[in-house]
Amino acid sequence: MSTLTKGLSLWWDTLEELPARRRSLEGNLDVDVAIVGGGFTGLWTARSLLMDDPSLRVCIIEAEVCGFGASGRNGGWASALFSASDAKLTREHGASQATAMRQAMINAIGEIERSALADEIDCDFQRGGTLVAARTEAQRLRCMEDIEEARIHGNTEDDLRWLEADEARGLIGATDVLGATFTPHCAAIHPAKLAAGLAKRVEKLGGTIVEGTRVNRIRPGGQGQRPRAETDHGIVTADVIVRATEGWSSQLPDSARSVIPVYSLMIATEPLDPHVLEQIGLRNRETFSDHRHMIIYGQRTADGRIAFGGRGAPYHYGSAIKPAFDRDAAVFAQLRQTLIELFPVLSDSVVTHTWGGPLGIPRDWHSSVGLDWGTGVAWAGGYVGDGVTTTNLAGRTLADLIQRRDTDLTRLAWVGHRSPDWEPEPLRWLGVNAGLSATVLSDRIEDRTGRPSKLADLIAGSIGH
Repeated sequence: MSTLTKGLSLWWDTLEELPARRRSLEGNLDVDVAIVGGGFTGLWTARSLLMDDPSLRVCIIEAEVCGFGASGRNGGWASALFSASDAKLTREHGASQATAMRQAMINAIGEIERSALADEIDCDFQRGGTLVAARTEAQRLRCMEDIEEARIHGNTEDDLRWLEADEARGLIGATDVLGATFTPHCAAIHPAKLAAGLAKRVEKLGGTIVEGTRVNRIRPGGQGQRPRAETDHGIVTADVIVRATEGWSSQLPDSARSVIPVYSLMIATEPLDPHVLEQIGLRNRETFSDHRHMIIYGQRTADGRIAFGGRGAPYHYGSAIKPAFDRDAAVFAQLRQTLIELFPVLSDSVVTHTWGGPLGIPRDWHSSVGLDWGTGVAWAGGYVGDGVTTTNLAGRTLADLIQRRDTDLTRLAWVGHRSPDWEPEPLRWLGVNAGLSATVLSDRIEDRTGRPSKLADLIAGSIGH
């Protein structure tokens, strides 16, 4: 049994059975498609390819164990949120492309549900939607702006609607709720169950998975050379190599500035008594947040806990990723304080799990997927923390690209998008952490004045939202 995932997250610790560690690569290997990274992107890509063509030789190369990264540590939101807003997509790609992207994300939630059922993966899937509460006047005004913006871009009441205070409080027992926005386009899941189940499915379909095998470099093909992934255990050569490394893309030489790894941390309570859960609400396991600027997110788990997370951890110089960064006592304390502010009934509840991990953020906050046939290298990522659903869409899109299919998926706006590189250090360390501090300050200003923060508008403008 693998011990690498012990204590890695609530999700890993609540698996009924930890999957056995798979063998490492043993010497050089030649395949049709090599996928670097055994998270959701890599797993969905392998599954999609093998469902289409069982004869393909597909290999996933994973540095640790499948689902070790963000795929096994996230908040468990299978939402229709895409990293770039409808307004941004409209400006850059046109209104019809923005609409198509939004519908593809909504459809991907259903694809996850259908795939999990077909593969007999019990990942606690429940489509309860998302409630985002307004708890100050500034937040309420932001709700109204969000709904107005949604209507401009074709979202109807069936996609996003305003809940008056009484209706909102009937769904979520948080303090100071003045109202909320609600979208049905989100499901709560247990992400480690999904990751572990997908890995098993890939192997049943004939795919190869090697774990404990870190890729040091992806060498592009060209001039008669096929691309290859170089590891300490051997070289994997393929017709196509897929980089599916998300935040860890920053650790590879050819993609070191394509994304920055930003940490998001989480806590989870013990299983709660029924009377406590009754006061909290979320009876349909709606995922929840509020309209503050510093992102928070939570869900009521299938076993009756509250899993709750948020940003706030610093960006580490040089895009460093270390296990110690998964745990920040100050951020965990702030998360607990925020959770109790939302739900005072939890003041005596025990926090049983604390964890975190890096997610990938591109310079323009715009996820992308693509394949360069000149080099044989494909990629997907830059999900900005909204990857549970986007990875499913990415995997199916990559499968179509690799098989040279012209489909609705391959014509989506994010296909072939190239984000600019992040600035060199120390500029990005200064800029990213200054933005973090400004976000914290924006919330404090709004708490004190009750008015929307102009500073927050400047931050949004600087990243093109």
